Amino acid sequence: MSHDHQSHTHGGHGHLSANYGRAFAIGISLNLAYVAGEAIAGIVSGSLALLADAGHNLGDVLGLGMSWGAAVLGRRQPSGRFTYGLRSSSILAALANAIILLVVTGGIAWEAILRITNPVPVASGIVIAIAAAGIFINGGTAMLFASGSADLNIRSAFLHLAADALVTAGVVVTGVAIWSTHWLWLDPAVSLVVSAVIVFGTWGLLKSAIGLALNAVPEGIDAAAVRSHLLALPGVTGLHDLHIWGMSTTETALTCHLIMPDGHPGDGMLSAITQQLHHRFGIEHATIQIELADTDEACALTPEHVV
Repeated sequence: MSHDHQSHTHGGHGHLSANYGRAFAIGISLNLAYVAGEAIAGIVSGSLALLADAGHNLGDVLGLGMSWGAAVLGRRQPSGRFTYGLRSSSILAALANAIILLVVTGGIAWEAILRITNPVPVASGIVIAIAAAGIFINGGTAMLFASGSADLNIRSAFLHLAADALVTAGVVVTGVAIWSTHWLWLDPAVSLVVSAVIVFGTWGLLKSAIGLALNAVPEGIDAAAVRSHLLALPGVTGLHDLHIWGMSTTETALTCHLIMPDGHPGDGMLSAITQQLHHRFGIEHATIQIELADTDEACALTPEHVV
């Protein structure tokens, strides 16, 4: 049996989140300050768009906190109980971020629907000023995470902030339109449009996070190509019990049984196989069991449906 864990990165995989502590600290601090100011402005101006955006930003702060915590936990060493460490906490954070974003957006949309038929006066000048500041705060902070899109946890933080920038941009447009036309229904109408855009953008994140949480083959890895590669190795006549899953939002693991009737290929060959899996497919943590097929007794894990 061979076991290999590559520590360097490939194709965007690796400990990317380790470099984002400062970005998380900046993002959380700026957003907390902005939430307080925006909530006060929303109450004073009577703007649903501002209050909704403040709630959205508060959810964003929570999401950033979870992402940061997951990044820290992911660097903890394995223990007797958590033998893989706490790497998978980044998957849970990405999933929670997607759910929070959708729930908060749903609340905004529901309140907007109620207000379309009963619009309220809005102090458009305050709305424009506060929302314009939010574009720079959220957009600028989002750029701190833009380079980490290969890490689903970092990408969830980026999407959270980018969505907030989009919401505040919509709020600015709303404020300008209300100021020039006095159409109060624009406030909830624009909130609905922005909510739809956020849901559309978040759906892919939710799908990816659920897949990783359920140990699906990570996106970007072709399981059939991995199988073909292993079967084409010298001396390999069969393959079964192949599993590929995400240990975290950046690290992929693989286990399999290779049938090699000519005998164990040696540690050098096994090391070469794991290196190939790493460089070609981005699989950092490979465990390979060698079977000689020298008896009539088949491995109990041979059938595909047995895990």
